[in-house]
Amino acid sequence: MIPYGRQDISQDDIDAVVETLRSDWLTQGPAVPNFERKIAAYCGAQYAVAVNSATSALHIACMALGLGRGDILWTSPNTFAASANCALYCNATVDFVDIDRRTYNMSVDALRNKLADAEREGRLPRIVVPVHFAGQSCEMREIKALADQYGFHIIEDASHAVGGRYLDKCVGDCRYSDITIFSFHPVKIITTAEGGIALTNNGELAGRISLLRSHGITRDPALMEESDGPWYYQQIELGYNYRMTDMQAALGLSQTARLDEFVLRRHAIAEHYDAMLRDLPITIPWQHPDAYSAYHLYPICIPAQISNINRRAVFDGFRAAGIGVNVHYIPVHMHPYYNRLGFKAGDFPQAEAYYRETISLPMYPTLTQSQQAHVIDVLKGLVA
Repeated sequence: MIPYGRQDISQDDIDAVVETLRSDWLTQGPAVPNFERKIAAYCGAQYAVAVNSATSALHIACMALGLGRGDILWTSPNTFAASANCALYCNATVDFVDIDRRTYNMSVDALRNKLADAEREGRLPRIVVPVHFAGQSCEMREIKALADQYGFHIIEDASHAVGGRYLDKCVGDCRYSDITIFSFHPVKIITTAEGGIALTNNGELAGRISLLRSHGITRDPALMEESDGPWYYQQIELGYNYRMTDMQAALGLSQTARLDEFVLRRHAIAEHYDAMLRDLPITIPWQHPDAYSAYHLYPICIPAQISNINRRAVFDGFRAAGIGVNVHYIPVHMHPYYNRLGFKAGDFPQAEAYYRETISLPMYPTLTQSQQAHVIDVLKGLVA
């Protein structure tokens, strides 16, 4: 089976983890802060806080920005559920902004119109979470201008986009956001097995996120009400056990050395797909001129109105040929849990139309030329 995505673990990665296993530190040692500094320096952010998943990072990023009961968070419906669930973890309300059918990211026009309506109704969001779908940055300059106008915070869900760029700067530099989140799940650009990170240029936010990832406990005398000695610690917030381990961070440090190589290889694969598929009756991913995608995914669309075969038949044909294509994503508002919150089919028509047509083709650095050729040949046989 050719999967849609997979990790690339080298001998250097294995050696880095083994070295940590043989050290005195398996959980909270030097590898975690070293990894944080490495990612922050790569992206050009001042602070980075590593955690056990991007979901955890989203949750405590919302908490650090004060999201709570009576507040509203907006995100894209074209994402994994974690981008929306983080609001509910904070007892806040979630809503969605429809997507741009070219980029599959949050539509700036839809956001602008929804904000104007929300201002009239007194229901402006406290936080907006643009999702950099498939590795391509949202139009963050325009979203930041709207944030300045309407007074909301921005968390970039860049889970797909480590190694990507926007306006010639690294995604993650937080020029246009309060906080940026990356995921290091195995199918992402680099991996720590499981893990995530929150980047920010705000020292107070970084401190809050650091506190919340570790039970709300501090050993900093400046934050404690009293101290009995050098052994002393205090819980000053209700936090969580969201810490990344040294074993995970060691893997991440080793993987980061190949981050640019991974992204370049993904671009080469995408360019070959583009060249070989452009004459088929499908839609290939459009790239915004302001963005340099990390190409976590390569989603194609099978337009029902011009194709003699539907998406399900194409999906089944790929699977029968041993190609593990996938679909990203079922719009969040269409899940039963969100239906019970009042959302329904038809609420976000662009995201729903995209979902009905999309399939993610295999995209990962170790995809060979012969494997990619097989994917292309199978697709041509299914839709040509």
